[in-house]
Parts: sequence; C-alpha cells; structure tokens
Amino acid sequence: MEGTVALTELSTALPAGQLSSLGEAQVGRYLGTDWEFVYRNGDYLLRGMAVTIVLTLTSILVGFLAGFPAGALEAYGSGYSRAFVRKVGVLLRGTPILVIMLFTYFVLPIEVVLGAAEFGLRSVEFVLGPAPVTVPTDVPDAFVAATIALGFRSAAYQSQIFRGALGSIDEGQMEAARSIGMGRLEAIRHVIVPQALRRSVPGFQNEFTIVLKDTSIAFAIGLGELLKRSHDLFTQQTTAVLEVILFISLLYFVLTFGTNRTLDYVSNRFAIPGESS
Repeated sequence: MEGTVALTELSTALPAGQLSSLGEAQVGRYLGTDWEFVYRNGDYLLRGMAVTIVLTLTSILVGFLAGFPAGALEAYGSGYSRAFVRKVGVLLRGTPILVIMLFTYFVLPIEVVLGAAEFGLRSVEFVLGPAPVTVPTDVPDAFVAATIALGFRSAAYQSQIFRGALGSIDEGQMEAARSIGMGRLEAIRHVIVPQALRRSVPGFQNEFTIVLKDTSIAFAIGLGELLKRSHDLFTQQTTAVLEVILFISLLYFVLTFGTNRTLDYVSNRFAIPGESS
C-alpha cells in the first residue's frame, strides 16, 4: 500500500517526459541498454504495426472482392470465363509475392489505378447514392502497390477457398431451391452462397494469417510497416538487433493470435447447425 502511494505521489510530482525517462532508466538497469533502446523507440514500432494492420485489412478486402467472384466463376461459369479465371489464378499463385510486389511498384502506373478506383466509386455513387468511403489522394505509392500485390495474390488463393466451399454444397440444395420456384441465380444467391461462406471461414482464417505475415514483404519497396521500421532501428544500434527482432516477433504473434481467436469465434458463431466447426 505504501509503495502504491509513493508511486502515485511520484507520478504526480514528475512531468510526463521525466516519467518516460524514469521508465527507460529502469529498463536499462534491469535488462540492459539494448532493451532500453527498444523501449525508447516502442512508439515508432507500434506505428509500423498500425501500418501492417491497415495493409492486411485492405489486402484481404481486395482479395475477397476479386476472389469470391472468381471462385463463383470457376464453380458455375461457362467454358471461356472459367478457363480465363483459372489461368490467371495459376499465374498469380505460381509467381513469388516479391516479384508481384516489385512489378506493381515499379511497372504498374499507380496514378491510373487510383483514377480507375475513383471512377468506379463515383459510378457506384451515381447508381446507389453517396458512398460511405472516398478514395484518398495522399496514400503513398508503396502502400497502394503493396495492397494490389497482396490483394490479387490473396484473391488467387481465396478463389480456391470459395470454389471448394461452393462445390461442397450438396446438389440437392440446388434442386430443392429450384423446386420451389427459384431461378438458378436466385438459388445460388439465397441458398448456396450463405452456406458456402460459412464453410469457407476456416480456410479464410488461414489466408488471413498468411496475408498478415506477408505484409513484411513490403519492406522491399520501402513501405514503413513493422519490419521496415525495425530495420531502421537496428541499423542505428547494431547491438540491439536480437532485441528488436524479438520485440517485433512478439507483436506479430499478438496480431496472428488475436486474428485466429477472433476468426475461431466467427467460425463457431456462424457454423451451419449440425456440422462440426
């Protein structure tokens, strides 16, 4: 109790900057100067973690928006559309993500991509009304390139997840839907797709984790995500390489563990009744 009172009095007596210095001194005293260096630059690394989280979310969203229609085309499309989607998927899955990212950053015209995205959003607004989001104009080119690379590579894998989920639905479901007067597209939309989305959660969970870890590849094009910022730090103090790596490994573990536990809950919450999750 006395120690708590003393600590409270100390915190009220010292300004925030001196409290921070006191914390650094304690870390340096018990763990060494290298961990003190990591502690002092913790905010810098946490901002990199924020970039990693946003990059993961945007890439997964792009992958879903492109991957789900691609999976549906592979499951129900005609010969030409199915063959085209399959060939593009094989190309993306067979190309290293680093090569794809370098291509999108150094070859792909980012301004044209942003212009096309803004035009598409305005078209949607014209048809459906004001959209809840706008295309930002100050996004770094490296972030856009990394999102495109990770998103479309993820789409190639997500398409297979959704194709398998759609194919796993018993044909009797389609026949039952058609027998009560639904058209083919109505049956797919209202009967097949809801069940397939639920069955695809475990595979989607794995893909989400892979994309999260693959964001570190954006280091190659200079994006200031978690790995890039850690590299910036241990080039300043080379004796703290191990400590910085251990700290960012802990951050990656927290992110992947939290993501897996969240998606486990989603999988259990929306599992098809009667099926084991």
